[in-house]
Amino acid sequence: MVDAIPSALKAWENFYVIVGSSGAALTGLQFVVIALISEARTTATSDTIGAFGTPTIVHFCAVLFVAAVLSSPWPELSSAAIVLDVSGGVGVGYMALVIRRARNQMGYKPVLEDWIFHTALPLAAYATLLMSGATLVRHSTAALFAIAATCVLLLFIGIHNAWDTVTYVALEQKNATARDGATQAPQHSGARKTGKKRR
Repeated sequence: MVDAIPSALKAWENFYVIVGSSGAALTGLQFVVIALISEARTTATSDTIGAFGTPTIVHFCAVLFVAAVLSSPWPELSSAAIVLDVSGGVGVGYMALVIRRARNQMGYKPVLEDWIFHTALPLAAYATLLMSGATLVRHSTAALFAIAATCVLLLFIGIHNAWDTVTYVALEQKNATARDGATQAPQHSGARKTGKKRR
């Protein structure tokens, strides 16, 4: 019986079970984040969510997809390499779209940290996946370590971005409540003064 899984991938089975499961579970986290945004009094638009919310889901799903690809019983390593190469290319193209959306959206002004975690690091991760897929057959050990590093990086990028969004929404809610309280306070004060005059 021919071994259906190339020997280079066997040592990574447990890693991709863990990483793939994490990617799937963390996808649910981003659904909670989007639900919080929809309930909050923020100026989030579809363009802003497309630039800063949706990519996080894509990163988690990319990790899940890579884990599935490298856990599949490929007859040859070259087959997996082609899929990973195409996936990396699609990821790079998608990040170009995300960068354009981030520049064009008007709902939020990104700071340096946003540009790093929402554009630069993900672009580097997908570029690494693209190069690793292209070199997987010739330099399998180095390429597999690079792919593993890419998956871990995408997970941490997604976790950071989800947390960053939640804290931003929480602070915006707090500031909005404080502003409402500040505008209502003079009205109450004036009402009390008017009441005294009536007496």
